[in-house]
Amino acid sequence: MKIRSYELFQVPPRWLFLKIETDEGIAGWGEPVIEGRAHTVKAAVEELMENLIGKDPFRIEDHWNMLYRSGFYRGGPILMSALSGIDQALWDIKGKYYNAPIYQLLGGACRDSIKIYSWIGGDRPSDVGQAAKEAVDTGFQAIKMNGTEEVQYLDSYEKIDQTVERVASVREAVGKGVGIGIDFHGRVHKPMAKVLAKELEPYRPMFLEEPVLAENNEGLREIAQHTHIPIATGERMFSRWDFKNLLSDGYVDVIQPDISHAGGITETKKIASMAEAYDVALAPHCPLGPIALASCLHVDATSHNATIQEQSLGIHYNKDNDLLDYIKDRSVFDYENGFVKIPQGPGLGIEIDEEYVRERAKEGHNWHNPIWRHDDNSIAEW
Repeated sequence: MKIRSYELFQVPPRWLFLKIETDEGIAGWGEPVIEGRAHTVKAAVEELMENLIGKDPFRIEDHWNMLYRSGFYRGGPILMSALSGIDQALWDIKGKYYNAPIYQLLGGACRDSIKIYSWIGGDRPSDVGQAAKEAVDTGFQAIKMNGTEEVQYLDSYEKIDQTVERVASVREAVGKGVGIGIDFHGRVHKPMAKVLAKELEPYRPMFLEEPVLAENNEGLREIAQHTHIPIATGERMFSRWDFKNLLSDGYVDVIQPDISHAGGITETKKIASMAEAYDVALAPHCPLGPIALASCLHVDATSHNATIQEQSLGIHYNKDNDLLDYIKDRSVFDYENGFVKIPQGPGLGIEIDEEYVRERAKEGHNWHNPIWRHDDNSIAEW
């Protein structure tokens, strides 16, 4: 079997899908995208795919190393996201050829399902108490929310109080047993992150996500010394080499690699195993589409330390289309009592509605994250 051709589809709300076709008629799907940089990742996929036309799709490990190591400059969000989508599509082809779900090719499952959480609120969270109650009423046992708007290096305690009030309203609405993930989104700098972490302790969050930007991970040491809340990070880290120091330093409790940014199924599985050796939980980042979610679930199925899975159904970014719109059998992602089952079909275990993908790709998208500024007109972290 040889790789014959590929196509890319930029589809709403902010996704990029890749279809790789073989000369035997088997096709695989991947989701190579960086949110807000779909055009750029598309160009990177086109460059990388030049090296794969005519090659055996089954040599996934060799292809991964060739695409990663053969370039003098490597890593980073763009190249690793391009590689991620290609890797997902190759695994999909291999699973379809052997008529087996990908998790079986990775050694078999250690679980049948995994807990998921629902996003509530938006970039500037409001009315989160009611939104949290609605999510729990539909069966979710955990939710996640943005903790803050923009925050300066040193900022008003009024913003601290506002964040605490929002989290308090959520805890009151959902009770003691529901997990609450609080995403700092890298918006908070270390001086205020320490304050926030301490103030939020009475509400027993499930984790604090990205309390500082990944490039400031050394700050996690001091934050960890100020709180007993589990610290999560990793969505802006793109390979096992990025995670190496984070894990060995010992100040993270939950890693959140994104399977469409961190090298695909091949690399995310390796990162998960590294984390397990440090007794660190895995909670893959995935505010993306159905291909990315299916890919995550196969890694979750084979990773003992996988604890909870992000998913994007109803997330505030999904304006024109949502998670289930691009697959034919929506029941593959049926959520029951806050869990989703591992897909059982061959390959990724989902069937893409290619006709609808092509229709929506005609409209496409040009999604970019908003640009925020502080009161003094300096750029704020989004």
